[in-house]
Amino acid sequence: MHKWVILSRIFIILFGLVQSAEAATPKIQHDHHAAASSGVCEQTNAGPSLKCARAPSAVFDNDGKLWLAWAFGEHVYVNYSDDRGETYSAPVKVNQVAEDIYAMGENRPKIIVADNGHIYISWTQKLPARFSGHIRFSRSVDGGKSFSEPLIVNDHRAVTSHRFEAMALNERGDIYLAWLDKRDLLAAKKAEQPYNGAAVYYAVSTDGGVTFNRNEKVIDSSCECCRVAMAIDNDQLPVVLWRHIFGDNVRDHAMVKFTGRNQAGEVVRVSHDQWQIEACPHHGPDISIAEDGRFHLVWFNNAPERHGLFYASTADQGKTFSTPMNFGNFKAQAAHPQVLSTAKAIHLLWKEFDGKQASLITMKSTDSGRTWSTPSVITKTTAASDHPLLISEGNKVYGVWHRFGEHYQLFPLED
Repeated sequence: MHKWVILSRIFIILFGLVQSAEAATPKIQHDHHAAASSGVCEQTNAGPSLKCARAPSAVFDNDGKLWLAWAFGEHVYVNYSDDRGETYSAPVKVNQVAEDIYAMGENRPKIIVADNGHIYISWTQKLPARFSGHIRFSRSVDGGKSFSEPLIVNDHRAVTSHRFEAMALNERGDIYLAWLDKRDLLAAKKAEQPYNGAAVYYAVSTDGGVTFNRNEKVIDSSCECCRVAMAIDNDQLPVVLWRHIFGDNVRDHAMVKFTGRNQAGEVVRVSHDQWQIEACPHHGPDISIAEDGRFHLVWFNNAPERHGLFYASTADQGKTFSTPMNFGNFKAQAAHPQVLSTAKAIHLLWKEFDGKQASLITMKSTDSGRTWSTPSVITKTTAASDHPLLISEGNKVYGVWHRFGEHYQLFPLED
């Protein structure tokens, strides 16, 4: 066996152990001046609170209110802050009936707040069989006071993997969900046919989340368990980015730009790093679309010749891409990159680990990704930490990094 294949497999095993430990670590929210205590979350009577939350997601609404969706126990909760994270409201339960929930870095609850104040929540329900799940959706039409009974979005209901959903909303009010799905693997097994990986499926709601159209397939042979990324283009149609399986288990990245309201276009290959590995890295990509229509993309790969974090862009919707830029310190396990574009800058965010503490690191470009600032460390921690996130309030950009036993905090980034 080639030495790089062996090293890659060792990397995946170790990386998975770290991620599992992080995902299993609980957190709780107190006043941020109070002393942090990891033991609070371990108490059997600990109630749902943000500091004990698993894998929170955050978004600003049009009024500058910060909304969060997160898991605690067997429920998804929503709360908000109207002072940019200084204090938080009491959490509201989304799913009234308890269920197992995937809540880890790559597969977390999602939240979107529409212009009319409606709140949309998605998550993946964990089913009893290993690596199986259903895509769930709920909405609030009363400002987060209550939530609808959750829907199952995947119309294939057999117990298999329907997981790692991404959610997006356009200006028309169309809600898009895209996810990784193994219904075709089940069919292939039944027919005694070979099948590699999963498939990318999607569904659209054109009535504000009351119902979703039938599921449609984008393509077979996606990687099985890396997050899916999605953004809305300037024509109000989605662009979906994911890790794909090319040829003999080469785990690079692919993208599709929708050509109609419910029509995926041609799939294009994004990365050519040639990471050949028969395993899933749990390390998905991210995408942001700028006002000028340029797509900005980031990803991770661990191929022998090309490894680490990468950034590239396309100004023609994927017909051509810029030369990928390698960034971050690979020796410090640079991981889980995020990208966010505003009218002023393109921001990158990721974390690194030096063996003792993890660092949250950022850099930016003010010329559409042609040149970049020197990487800057925002903060560090020795506690368990979630994957970092980027969110924006207009042109104000914040890094978000949920850390064990600490106040849920926003880190303003320079414009």
